[in-house]
Amino acid sequence: MSQAQARGPARRALIAGGAVAAAGAAVPLAVNAADGGGEPSAPAGGPTRTASPAAGRHPRTAAPVASRRPPASRRPRSDDRPNILLVLTDDQPKETDWALDRTTDWLGGNGTTFGRAHANTPLCAPSRASVMTGRHAHRHGVLDTRHPSYLDQRTTVQRRLREAGYRTGLFGKYLNFWRTGDPPPHFDEWLLQEPVRYVDGHYNDNGTVRNIPGYNTTVIKDRALAFIDASRQDDRPWFAYVATRSAHEVNVPEPRYARTPVPEWEGRPSVFETGKDDKPPFLRAARHTFAEGRDLRAGQLRTLLSVDDAMHDFRAKLRALGQLENTLVLFTSDHGLCWGDHGWLRKSVPYRPALEVPFRLSWPAGGLGAFRDDDRLTGLVDIAPTFLDAAGLPPDPGHDGHSLLDRDNDRDHLLAQWWWNQQDPRPIHSWRSLIGRTEQYTEYHRVRLDHAGRPTRGDGKVLFREYYDLRADPHQLDNRLHGASPAEERRLGIPGLAKRLTAAVT
Repeated sequence: MSQAQARGPARRALIAGGAVAAAGAAVPLAVNAADGGGEPSAPAGGPTRTASPAAGRHPRTAAPVASRRPPASRRPRSDDRPNILLVLTDDQPKETDWALDRTTDWLGGNGTTFGRAHANTPLCAPSRASVMTGRHAHRHGVLDTRHPSYLDQRTTVQRRLREAGYRTGLFGKYLNFWRTGDPPPHFDEWLLQEPVRYVDGHYNDNGTVRNIPGYNTTVIKDRALAFIDASRQDDRPWFAYVATRSAHEVNVPEPRYARTPVPEWEGRPSVFETGKDDKPPFLRAARHTFAEGRDLRAGQLRTLLSVDDAMHDFRAKLRALGQLENTLVLFTSDHGLCWGDHGWLRKSVPYRPALEVPFRLSWPAGGLGAFRDDDRLTGLVDIAPTFLDAAGLPPDPGHDGHSLLDRDNDRDHLLAQWWWNQQDPRPIHSWRSLIGRTEQYTEYHRVRLDHAGRPTRGDGKVLFREYYDLRADPHQLDNRLHGASPAEERRLGIPGLAKRLTAAVT
């Protein structure tokens, strides 16, 4: 039994009070989303199923609609390359499967779960640029959230796929501070939201800038479904990049989920850490509490319920089109988030809650259609090479990542990095970190980005270092370099790790 199957019934029991009353009204809209042609019949941004009168409750137990009707007519494909569906959430940490039972049933039960996946930069725009380019941030140049123009658009996976004959579409968040009126390069269709909001957003709709009422996840889901459905008339393989607002704070759940009960959370040792003398100065002063982390977690889970609905509808659409087997589906997040760990309630730090992300991939026609756990060290820089490999295209010589489709591709350490930027007036300092299977080594540098987003401020001096034994200390409570002697550092292998870290960023 999968983890989702174990948790799913418990969650459904919490929200099933209104399921029976609403199930009959839910079916017609779901049928249209799964089997009908063109746009769903629900208003743009509106729910795809009718909510129950009970606040925060929603039917989720109806049988799959696609099995109730004959398969829809579809145009034969002359190109056997896979479609590619990337669903990228925002600020979603790993321990959120409760809200995604149908997603984990699909991609976990019929695909590969990468349990050691990491963001290479725990900040939105740099991380998303790494997804698109397969490059670390110091090489693609987007180091903060305010300078998207530094991304070399010639290096993106969407350019490679489009030039190879793929139909490409972007739905949702692109890069922070992207000019709303500018089209995202190398996408045939788009519904780009900037600034990104949960409700009644401002969008660039294929070149027309307008406000669209409704909940972000539902609005972009409906447009992505229409893009996928267009393959009834267009036999090219397609690439859909779907990027939700969920689960970014400040969390605004869809109204039907606003009061949905979530499982109790008892925290973890890193949330209750008291002695922080071995942590960097900015973290010693951090005072966020367990209660704040618990509330943030609850808000994130409620927003992710709508993402789970979207994933259910994507699966139904692919099944109805006969494309479920030959579509590579990848679900992940741009980075994680701390829930009060070490007193911190944000991303931007080199600790597991901020760096580790959910990462599930399914592609039955490519041999990835059965349950499997993969414990390779994985980074978001691996996404672009994986997509190109699936499409039969050679990797870019500039890639820092590698294709996950080749089981021989592995690494013993993964690079993560972050720059102190203008959004943080209090000193945090830049850091870079080597994450291994059993240890993590981090250096904090006296460097800050200037107003142009370039690392020109500071002399680069190493100010603080950390080393954690991840096997004995998974919550990173004991910095083994705090008060360590030179002999102890040599025993831990610090000189070699420091050289490898320097080489990784040069």
